[in-house]
Amino acid sequence: MKHITEDLLRAAGISVIAFCFAITGAVAQKTDHPALAPPPVTSPAEKAAIQGFENQVKDYVKLRNKVRENAPALSKDATPEQIQAYRTTLEGSLRNARKGAKRGDLFTPDIASFIRRTLKNEFQGKDRKDIRDIAFETELQGVVLRVNYPYAQSAELSEMPATLLAKLPQLQKEVRYRFVGRNLVLVDRESNLILDFMPDALP
Repeated sequence: MKHITEDLLRAAGISVIAFCFAITGAVAQKTDHPALAPPPVTSPAEKAAIQGFENQVKDYVKLRNKVRENAPALSKDATPEQIQAYRTTLEGSLRNARKGAKRGDLFTPDIASFIRRTLKNEFQGKDRKDIRDIAFETELQGVVLRVNYPYAQSAELSEMPATLLAKLPQLQKEVRYRFVGRNLVLVDRESNLILDFMPDALP
């Protein structure tokens, strides 16, 4: 199965508007300088929760890749209509493969508690307040957060500073964190499918 490039997605007009608000202006889902943001001190129980969460994300990626392998091949010269049709088919196949998925399946109470503590420690002081205020300025009208359904293509998504990402449980490249108002959302990069979300994650 050939991989859909970002250029094709942009040509189809279905790329998501990324709303960056990192202090340095550099936004990424992974940082090449993890030393700039050392992870918080974690207890054995928290380490186990982090490991469990990361393993669940890996399991999702394995499922996702299997679904993609079984999908019809898409040529690099595919038209926007063909790309949209492929995306719709892929989204439906992923939803069927995750039938019964619900909020809290990935963001279990233990990992949610760790993430909330991390965010609370990060979002302090004037600079952090400014970032928080910017996050809340994202246009959310008409946005519905629903597990196993796609995030609205026309809505904005707020990414987060790379230094903060280094403190959160690490994700596979196929998945990313997003802020939607005060909510933390786990999204599939390609299909934009909402895998899980944490209400009121930001303090």
